[in-house]
Order: sequence, then structure tokens, then C-alpha cells
Amino acid sequence: MDFPYGAINNMEVRLGSLVPDAREAQGTTIIIDVFRAFTTAAIAFDHGATEIILVAEPEEALELHRRGVGDLLMGEVAGKRPEGFDFGNSPYEISQVDLAGKSLVQSTRAGTVGVAAAVNASEIYLCSFVVAQATVDAIRSDGPELVSVIAMGDEGFNRSDEDEHCGMYLRNILEDRKPDFDAVKTLILAGGATQKFFDPRQSQYHPEDVTLALEADRYSFAMKISREDGLLVARKHAV
Repeated sequence: MDFPYGAINNMEVRLGSLVPDAREAQGTTIIIDVFRAFTTAAIAFDHGATEIILVAEPEEALELHRRGVGDLLMGEVAGKRPEGFDFGNSPYEISQVDLAGKSLVQSTRAGTVGVAAAVNASEIYLCSFVVAQATVDAIRSDGPELVSVIAMGDEGFNRSDEDEHCGMYLRNILEDRKPDFDAVKTLILAGGATQKFFDPRQSQYHPEDVTLALEADRYSFAMKISREDGLLVARKHAV
């Protein structure tokens, strides 16, 4: 499948969206989930988590945990914490937890599904706005010829404003342009995806989730996947 792309300094940058493009992504691949998986993951790392094992389905997470893999489970189905999980997929909620020395298993309906689908990628980075510049810096230090940027959207099959804008934001930085994050943030806040976070009938979403997710470059680390014994394991990647 052809992606829109740009190239600079011999690095080709391709933009894609959703699960089908994740399956076709090649080269160094960035999987984006702003609301909320990879904002939550970044905060978990900042709060001491040592590693996050990513799986597509909550049943996989529960089975791994039964086998002794991972100390804690976090994730969501339809925005809610699945039965048997320790945490939901809320940046705000995970920001209230001390995770020092803990390993996590994460399953969500978009971000982790995209990582599992990216079977043709040579390297995989998890990304949201909070680690955008650090992710770009890490990739530039590797010097790949091809970078695929995949916005996972809503449930992995519907485009979302926040992930699409994050993808374009990353492409601009990779191509040595400095985008106006405040303008990007305004566009996202005007979109429909943010409304549920301010709906008191949907208590699984918090207004603070939006605040935390729309803070550019809060962290100075990237989040890189390694493939270990059939598992997709994310760890902090120092830049």
C-alpha cells in the first residue's frame, strides 16, 4: 500500500493509519495512541515501571498473568477496565500509582493492537505527544532509511483527530520542521473525541486524561519494543 511520505537526509517518512496500515508498515515504525494507551504507558514508566508487555486481547493478558508474566495488568475494553485487570487505561489514574520495580501487561483496543499487527516492522516505538521529541531523537540516532508513522485511531479501525495530528506532528519534526503544538492542541480539543472525557456519565474517562495527553515532550525518554520469547516488550529507551 502506498503511504503519503516525505524524505529528508535520506530518511523516508511514510504516514499511515489504523490496523491495515500497521500490518503493512516497514522499517522503523512508530505506533501512535494519544488517547490513551501510550500516554498511559509513558506515565507508567515515569512512575517506576520496568517493562510493559503489550498484547492485543485482554484474554492474552490474563493468560500471561496466570503464567506468571507481569506483576500487574492495565488496559481497557470500550474505555473500561476489563475484569481481572488492576488498572484501566487512564493516564490520570496511573499517575496516582507507585509502580517502582513493577512489570505490566497492557491490552487496549487500538495502540497495543497496532503493535501486535506491525509484524513487518524492523523496530517499533510507542508514541504519543508526551514523548514525541524523544522518540524522534531516538530514531534519528539510529539513522534508519525508512520510518513508518501509524496513527491507530479509535479501536484501530476509525481515524481520530488526536492520532492523525500526532502523526503529522512527528513527520514535521522528523523532516526538520517545527510545528506549532498550541495550534495542533486547539484542533484536537475542538474535535469530537475529547467530549467523552467531560461527560459525567462516562466515569472511566477523566478530564485530566486530556490534560496529560496533550502535553508535548513531557518526558525525555522514548519507548521501544523488543521481541523476547514471542512477547512484545516495551522499555524506556534513553536518548
